[in-house]
Amino acid sequence: MLLADGFEEAYIGVGRQFNKEIAVYDYEKCIDILSKDMSPQEAMEYFEFNVVGAYVGEETPIFLEQKS
Repeated sequence: MLLADGFEEAYIGVGRQFNKEIAVYDYEKCIDILSKDMSPQEAMEYFEFNVVGAYVGEETPIFLEQKS
């Protein structure tokens, strides 16, 4: 299982698909973590492009957006 460096506080569990386990992170908490060092807008842009947009193989983590 591949983990996302620096987002330990946003880790919420494991997703399962067929024979693999995938790390799942809270999307908003990830933005909050990045917002400690940059503006919320910069954090969102950075996260979308460099984290969510990065495919690192079949075990690429999942970032869950919770809808109301």
